Amino acid sequence: MHDIVIRGGTIVDGSGRAPFTGDIAIDNGRISAVGTVNEAGREEIDAAGQIVTPGFVDIHTHYDGQATWDDVMAPSAWHGVTTVIMGNCGVGFAPARPDRHQWLIGLMEGVEDIPGTALAEGMTWNWESFPEYLGALEALPRTIDVACHVPHGAVRAYVMGERGAANEAPTTDEIEAMSRIVEEGLRAGALGFSTSRTVIHKSVDGVLVPGTTATADELIGIGRAMGRVGHGVFEMASDLMPEWNEFDWMKRLSKETAMPVTFAMLQSPLKAMHWTDQMAATKAANDDGANIRAQISLRGTGVLMAWRGTVHPFLMRPSWQAIAAKPWAEQLATLRDPAFRAKLLAEENLPPPHPDTAALFMLVTQGWTMQFPLGEEPDYEPAPERSLAALAKADGKSPAEVAYDVMMEGDGTGFIYLPILNYVDGNLDFVKGLLERDDTVISLSDGGAHCGTICDAASPTFLLTHWVKGRARGRIPLELAIKRQCRDTALLYGLADRGLLAPGYLADVNVIDLDRLKLGKPWLAFDLPAGGKRLLQKADGYTATIKSGAVTFRNGAVQGARPGRVVRGPQAEPLLMAAE
Repeated sequence: MHDIVIRGGTIVDGSGRAPFTGDIAIDNGRISAVGTVNEAGREEIDAAGQIVTPGFVDIHTHYDGQATWDDVMAPSAWHGVTTVIMGNCGVGFAPARPDRHQWLIGLMEGVEDIPGTALAEGMTWNWESFPEYLGALEALPRTIDVACHVPHGAVRAYVMGERGAANEAPTTDEIEAMSRIVEEGLRAGALGFSTSRTVIHKSVDGVLVPGTTATADELIGIGRAMGRVGHGVFEMASDLMPEWNEFDWMKRLSKETAMPVTFAMLQSPLKAMHWTDQMAATKAANDDGANIRAQISLRGTGVLMAWRGTVHPFLMRPSWQAIAAKPWAEQLATLRDPAFRAKLLAEENLPPPHPDTAALFMLVTQGWTMQFPLGEEPDYEPAPERSLAALAKADGKSPAEVAYDVMMEGDGTGFIYLPILNYVDGNLDFVKGLLERDDTVISLSDGGAHCGTICDAASPTFLLTHWVKGRARGRIPLELAIKRQCRDTALLYGLADRGLLAPGYLADVNVIDLDRLKLGKPWLAFDLPAGGKRLLQKADGYTATIKSGAVTFRNGAVQGARPGRVVRGPQAEPLLMAAE
């Protein structure tokens, strides 16, 4: 008798081949048979009329703190994700000298909008080195597997102290010391190294992430650790400034180490390098022997603005500033006062807190043509006529009035959607072509991060609801979508044991009622340690999620099993399949 048998589902196995109807047997945490299974299971799941997919592999998350205290790992786990990779964008919590804990918290809070109070209360800091951090993660069973990068910011601060934090140039000895720490982390099980090279990423004090202005010598010198160990992905967020010649050093590093380099590829009104040029440079580097992958987002990357969120269009108006620290009940009562509304709308915003964020500040406070009501049924590809500017013109109101009223919907819980990146053309047409390229990888969900502004951890669900079945034009086949979110993401990081429904592979499986699959409206919860806030979003349609042979979710409800572990290093192709 098998442990679990999934019966009669439409199997989308992750390979990219056409779906087929069949059964799946699971034993001892692995898939034991695919096709027709005659023997019964101790548990049987009827998947007739539903799709059966591998568990989703999300390679760009920031659960570095949350994973030390949270065994459920929401919201990613709610959306069929069974493996996450953390420590992206050069920020994380190891290595960490005892006197740098608060500084690292401030760095994460500033870059990823994770409440510092929640991190301070939730983490125990029973580690200093990166290997010790992995050991601390192993102490807590959870619903999903977690894997890590070694983050540049923490490494630089550990080796260089205040000079590293201030982005001063390292000595040759310091570069070698950083490389040794990264090597130690990779040998302990890290899957890569990450850095940030964008001015948007700042600590809570407004200081650039350590390594933002690092030279090619430093980046290549650190990255050589991957070549010595024989595995690792070099991950980067960057403004791609022309003078930095990012593709030159990325190509050099990848060719020298024979390891992949991946960067955040975004259509941006702020980036100096157009997205088509980014992709052309990627192709040229790969044609010359490199292995560079562009990380792409499935929808507009931006912010959800709300009264209780991190930002909204009136954030820097004096009347809002006067009530910003009051309890929500008092704020709501004030916001409902017509006199307050009139006063607030008549005011101008105060200057932005940081001059180099002025362009972003203008989009938040005055970018009415790029702001849209999110609605009860979230629309992530809204038409231009749905912008606040267009709605205001149609109703004979000012855009600010419309913005105020949108956020007042649902007793002050309404959202304004501002897609800053990936939406320059007012649609997602260009993303379809990117999804069909071999030099891209689905990424940038930012699960666990941007708690008061972004809720893109639901991107695997969005992939299915929008790109497979919901989009009016330019959809992609189901089998391609699953391959991109499962097998392709897993293989980039050397996780050859997952992302495929075949005998010998990890029994990470989703049973999904595709007809019912639907994203719900996000909401702000205050359930982090110390009452910290975060945006959450659920979905209907996940019949079951299985992790390593244990059912972790049924119909969206978490179960008691906690089979998730820390993934240490690349995972080999199952012997059963390798022999075929």
